[in-house]
Amino acid sequence: MPWDLNNDRPIYLQLMERIQHDIISGVYQPGDKLPSVRDLAVEAAVNPNTMQKALSELERCGLVHSQRTSGRFITDDTEKLRRMKSELASEHIFSFLDQMRNLGFSDTETLEMIQQTLDKKEGTNNETDS
Repeated sequence: MPWDLNNDRPIYLQLMERIQHDIISGVYQPGDKLPSVRDLAVEAAVNPNTMQKALSELERCGLVHSQRTSGRFITDDTEKLRRMKSELASEHIFSFLDQMRNLGFSDTETLEMIQQTLDKKEGTNNETDS
């Protein structure tokens, strides 16, 4: 199934973000071999040259590395991956807080709503565990 890409932003950036997300979320583990450029391009339904550009950029930022004739591999630097995961989470949190402020909620109100939602979810999880 093709990846969900749009024409609002450069495709190679969206490909980079998707692969980065897959790495950070554990779809690919540290040291794992990535599928070939062609295989990823087919999966994403993009031109192989576009996928190559995305992977080259990921190499440049140290998330993946090439081994001549063997392909590309995810970095083994688990600390780097942990930092990237934290940074991405922070970006999502800041974006969420901005959206809540735009809706007119204070940070305190937002925090209370989050806590109430977590309490409800916890109650629902406990019911299904019984």
